[in-house]
Amino acid sequence: MAAESARSFDALEKQAGAIRDIFTAAGFEPVAPAIIQPADVFLDVVGEALRGRTYVFTDPDGDELCLRPDLTVPTARLYLERYPKADSRARYCYNGSAFRFQPEGSDKAHPREFRQAGIEAFGHGDREKTEAEVVALGVAAVEAAGLRSFRLRFGDLGLIRNLVEAIDMPGRWRARLHRAFWRKEAFGAEIERLCAGFGEREPPVPASLLDKLDPDDPVEAENHVADYLESEGKALIGTRSLGEITARLLDWAADMREPPLDREAGRLLNDYVAVKAPPKAAGARIGDLMSERGVDLGPALEVYRRRIELFKAAGIDLSTAEFSAEFGRDLEYYTGLVFQIEIPAIGKAGLIAGGGRYDDLLAAVGAPNDVVGVGLAIHTERLLGAVQEGL
Repeated sequence: MAAESARSFDALEKQAGAIRDIFTAAGFEPVAPAIIQPADVFLDVVGEALRGRTYVFTDPDGDELCLRPDLTVPTARLYLERYPKADSRARYCYNGSAFRFQPEGSDKAHPREFRQAGIEAFGHGDREKTEAEVVALGVAAVEAAGLRSFRLRFGDLGLIRNLVEAIDMPGRWRARLHRAFWRKEAFGAEIERLCAGFGEREPPVPASLLDKLDPDDPVEAENHVADYLESEGKALIGTRSLGEITARLLDWAADMREPPLDREAGRLLNDYVAVKAPPKAAGARIGDLMSERGVDLGPALEVYRRRIELFKAAGIDLSTAEFSAEFGRDLEYYTGLVFQIEIPAIGKAGLIAGGGRYDDLLAAVGAPNDVVGVGLAIHTERLLGAVQEGL
């Protein structure tokens, strides 16, 4: 067993060296972000799927900390330590441990502690060109490690965001759709709820209370909710404050006064997320969908098309690649391109690498302004396992 562990360690180190050589040759500086991170930073930005799998603990001083569940956020924080004004370009690479709880149990494909090798590019102005470079480096890295057969899978969060913004609906409905997008079933269910309308739905409080709640006067609305809770003998129990309860009821009251989302708009959203095709064909299909429904996505579709041309120019083989409109990855800090290097035949163990663009992340972790960011991370144990299987 000890000899086998030593061989595995040696193989991972050799693989890490091959990957690091690819990244450093492209001008990425090796860095080693801290393993222990402030928990609130991660829990605010990583999204629901990863939030519940993050190891969180409290130190003797009472500070809530976590073991990093990925290396993108720690690398973003390292960038801000070096450039507090977030006014410089930087290119970093890393190879280190990440930690995630595995609800179905830990195994070789899903360990609680695993290694990520990756790159992050901050502050580069030509977004699509940087995206193409990052994807090309990811492909070069896994090929340098010996991987022979894999598929590139793409999504574009910019397209769905622009589509939702182009459809006439209240802003709070847009926010709900954006939050639900990372969970396929939840997204479809939210579309159906909006199209069905709220007029016939049983409210959580008497309609007479909802009638009193005015979104333009939240203070008075909070007073009405407080009076109602007191009259019913209902104490504030749990984590929701009076303000949060009032905000939810104000949303409910506003929803009941709104007409349902147009069914044609709901069909367009469902038709869009159903698009799955080679990248160029997918772009054509999305363009046709928008033309048929008279929807203008602004520059988002042109950005998509330019990206595909830049991928080709960077030498990325798109012959077996797939664009999937519903694909958003699990990390909710992404804002544009998302991609994955995968071996579909072996399921979750075949999710070898992934990444994308995140233009809001730096501001979310403390930058004074938004900073363009693009990165990728490789699950090196999975990569090694696939290579050893001859894939």
